[in-house]
Amino acid sequence: MTLIFLAGAILSEVAATLCLRMAAQADDKRKWFIGLGAGYLAAFALLTLALDGGLALGVAYGIWAASGVALTVLASRILFHEPLTKVMSLGIALIVAGVLTIELGAAH
Repeated sequence: MTLIFLAGAILSEVAATLCLRMAAQADDKRKWFIGLGAGYLAAFALLTLALDGGLALGVAYGIWAASGVALTVLASRILFHEPLTKVMSLGIALIVAGVLTIELGAAH
């Protein structure tokens, strides 16, 4: 269950960050600020539940932050047509490798 809470926290944080991008561009910013606040509130609530379920802080925060960055870059590419260079792709691959390393290290 803790991993489901963590996945929800990651997706909520990414959604909130995408709302932040939309709020910066939209004429009517209110609806995006509502999504922004709700997303970050949900993200921190779900991260708290993941920690309450026994997930270590270093593991949870590392996975949450790294996955959030990687997913936000990919979503920005798809939704906003922002650049995704080879160097950025390498960075995402390193993030994935880092998250896997943290997860494997926590198991020992």
